[in-house]
This record gives sequence, C-alpha cells and structure tokens, in this order.
Amino acid sequence: MRPLIGLTMSLREERVQTLSRDYSDAVRSAGGIPVAIPFCEDPEVVTEMAHRLDGVVLTGGGDIDPSLFGEEPLPGLGEIVPERDRMETALIRLFLEWDKPLLAICRGCQVLNIAVGGDMYQDLYTQREGLLQHRQRSPRYHATHAIQLVEGTLLHRLAKENTVRVNSFHHQAVRRVLSPLRVAARTGDGVIEAIESARHRFVVGVQWHPECMAETDAFSRRLFEALVETAGRRSGRI
Repeated sequence: MRPLIGLTMSLREERVQTLSRDYSDAVRSAGGIPVAIPFCEDPEVVTEMAHRLDGVVLTGGGDIDPSLFGEEPLPGLGEIVPERDRMETALIRLFLEWDKPLLAICRGCQVLNIAVGGDMYQDLYTQREGLLQHRQRSPRYHATHAIQLVEGTLLHRLAKENTVRVNSFHHQAVRRVLSPLRVAARTGDGVIEAIESARHRFVVGVQWHPECMAETDAFSRRLFEALVETAGRRSGRI
C-alpha cells in the first residue's frame, strides 16, 4: 500500500479551498497517495486527520499573521488567513510530537518555524537591504537563483552537491530559527532558504517551490521521494 500524504490548501473568498495540481502530481509521482486536507479548526477532527495521515505537505500561499510571533503588522504585509495559520500550526505540532514526516514549502516553511517559537520577516524588501530577486518573473519551473546548502544536513545529502539553483516566489522569509530546527540553506544575500529538524526523521522546510520543478529537476524529485519513503517506512506501508 502507498503512504497517504496530506496536502494543505489555500482559502480564497473565505469559502473556496484551492490546491495546485503540481503538489498532488509530485506526491503521486514519488509513490504516495495525495489527499487534500480541508479547512477545519475542530481539535478532535484535526487530531484524527493527523493520526490517519502518513505524511504531510504544507503548501505555499498567502502571508502569516504577525501576532503569532509577537509583532504588529507592517505596511508590506499581505493578505492573511488566520484559520489556516491556526490549523497548520496544530498539524505541525502533532506531526512533530508523533515524529511523522513533514515537508513545508514556501509559506509552509515559515509556519513551521513559527510553530516551534521562531519568527520571520513580514516583508523582506522593507526589512532587509542588498537582496536578490526573491519574486521571480520567469516561469514557475525555472530555477532563478542559487542556494548554498549546509554540509551535514539531510538536504545536503539529498542534493548531492553544495550549491543548487531553485525557483523563488516569496516576500516573507524565516528569520530566527530555534531548536529542534536548524538552518539548512541560504542564498548569497544571506536569506534563509531551508530549515530542517535535527531531531526528527524527516521535517524539512524549503523556501522555494520544488513541486513546480519536480518533472525536470532531480533534487526536487528526491525531496518528495524522501518524504514518501520515510512516511511509508514509518507506517509500514513500504
């Protein structure tokens, strides 16, 4: 049996839940069964969903409520969805407690860091200087800038090299990283591009969008394959 991998969704117009097919295709191609996770704030239901899933992908989307890390909103902050922040934070804490595999992408990377007590930049371009372009204008599958991977990390082992090129679609980013997470990659301008847990089987957050590159990029495919393989081994489905 293939492992069951949950995918969080975005919320539009307060009632429309959306999920890009790139995420589900990447999970399916890696050997997992993708399942969309509906919005829900009932603690019992969220706990039951987390219990039944073998792994989870926290997908990209809008901005994050700065009150979660003790800040007031800055002018560059975009649209937030508090329901999503709360549900994903609850999922993260359950997955960490149960040591279930988790891949957090773009927005998901930031929520993961906040869920363990870290913080983030609300708007890179007004809070940092000397930045690269982090909101590319090229196709989503195109790798636009380089990142440097930290030796000895899981991501470094998956990449099989010190520097790789990735796509980029963000104006927020992880800032202060707390244990059990550690920095796994940065761009040349110093922005954190990946984090991972030093304590869990597979808890990885990436600032780029590997689901958009999985068809053509080996490193992106290996990220999803590692998630699915870890989920399958933990659950006994592989």
